[in-house]
Amino acid sequence: MYWETLPNWFWVLYYLFLLTTLVTAVFIVIRKKIRSLSMVAIAFTVTIPIIGLINSIGRAEGINEYEHLISQLQQGEIWSMYIILGNLFLLLWWVLFLLKIKSKNQVIV
Repeated sequence: MYWETLPNWFWVLYYLFLLTTLVTAVFIVIRKKIRSLSMVAIAFTVTIPIIGLINSIGRAEGINEYEHLISQLQQGEIWSMYIILGNLFLLLWWVLFLLKIKSKNQVIV
């Protein structure tokens, strides 16, 4: 009995994204820059994989994690909304972080 899963390269990239986000957010909190958003990013980075793993354990055979997440989202499951919104927040957090770095490095002419 084997369950479908997403390709290994996807998981490597996804967990690398989460690890990079966690390390960067902790560094930012220590340096006391955009602190509140970074603390939320830390919370999402730690809880998203745990909640996703716990709720993916009971998925049907032949359905991968993404298909399960989308089907649960369509059924209105709160955990799936949390995963989607959490990942969107992390992407937004990176955009804000990179824009802040870019604006800080620009020279006023």
